[in-house]
Amino acid sequence: MKLFFIMSFIIVAIIVWCVIDYKLGRKHHLKKSKYTQYPPRKSDLTLFTDGDSFYKDLFEEIKNSTKSIHVLFFIIKNDQISHEFLSILGEKASQGIEVRLLIDYIGCSKLSKKSIALLKEKGVRVVYTHKPRFPFLFYTLQARNHRKITVLDGKIGYLGGFNISKEYIGQDPDLGFWRDFHLKMTGEGVTDLQTQFLTDWYDSTGENDVHDQRYYPDQRAGKSTHLFVSTYGENLQQHFRSFIQDAKREIIICSPYFIPGKQLFEDLLAALSRGVKVKVLVPMRKDHPLVKEAAFPYYGPLLEAGCEIYQFYHGFFHAKMIMIDDHICDIGTANFDKRSFYLNDEMNCFIYDKEFIKDVKQFVYSDFTRSELLTYELYKKRSFSHRVKEKFATLISHFL
Repeated sequence: MKLFFIMSFIIVAIIVWCVIDYKLGRKHHLKKSKYTQYPPRKSDLTLFTDGDSFYKDLFEEIKNSTKSIHVLFFIIKNDQISHEFLSILGEKASQGIEVRLLIDYIGCSKLSKKSIALLKEKGVRVVYTHKPRFPFLFYTLQARNHRKITVLDGKIGYLGGFNISKEYIGQDPDLGFWRDFHLKMTGEGVTDLQTQFLTDWYDSTGENDVHDQRYYPDQRAGKSTHLFVSTYGENLQQHFRSFIQDAKREIIICSPYFIPGKQLFEDLLAALSRGVKVKVLVPMRKDHPLVKEAAFPYYGPLLEAGCEIYQFYHGFFHAKMIMIDDHICDIGTANFDKRSFYLNDEMNCFIYDKEFIKDVKQFVYSDFTRSELLTYELYKKRSFSHRVKEKFATLISHFL
């Protein structure tokens, strides 16, 4: 009995510590946050939807770079495609090109120290972003830099959902084909991607090159009007709420993790009640424990209200996209979940080009045909064990 009370006390103490650590850590973090809504820009945009074509283009453009290579990824693993990517960076650094690699401390935990040491020997500047630290250890373990930004010579930029690992090219047998969205751009918007990378570099190193004109060549205006929003665990939810509240005809949401939270959930129900069509595209498979179960408590009321929920079965679905009335299309790094709204550093691109939006919509509609429509009848038939998992997943959904 004495052991039971000791263990109970320890568990309660850990929970209390985590709660206090998280609340104080978040308050401290938000005081320093640099939420930025960049100005409207005009760029030429290309959308990549599969890893093979994305990596082929990215690797080739890196090889062709002549001045600077600035790369930020949430995940780089210790596999063949990752080694190929790192080898290219090392080779460019050996040629005298400036190469900076900014990697998330937790997301890149599988990247070996040997690989990092080899990169540094070749001249690549490798820096971790968001290292866990005291006094807010629990909070800093949770708050990740989830951005994926690449800027080459200040002239070519990339932003989206792909990281660097074999699963992104369909080589994980449990996940199969991998659907994702990643933007490539040339034009005015590259300036903002460069600014954001150098801001994140400054936050991690104290080196302030944000205003160094070497990294900002003159940019011509492109075809597509867009703007970037950079968030630090706050503000993004309000943008999404505004989009949904303004919707008149149709809302399309694509996300691998659908955990909207109370306010966005109510906004979606309100949109359905005023006759707006709402379509949600999520994966049938899951790549993390409990993320799928955490979504189901939202599904029931949405289905009853007329929402169409599609479960992508042709592999794994990791694309992040919101489209409102064929008027605005958001593509970026943020998922439609609490972690992206309250914890992660994210960067999203709001696009206003009707032709580009039309093409994205057609592509998403083609993925509906590779999906199973979840009906309310199927929803009600889920097992008892699934419902138990839902309860637990709801309790920890903030951190999934």
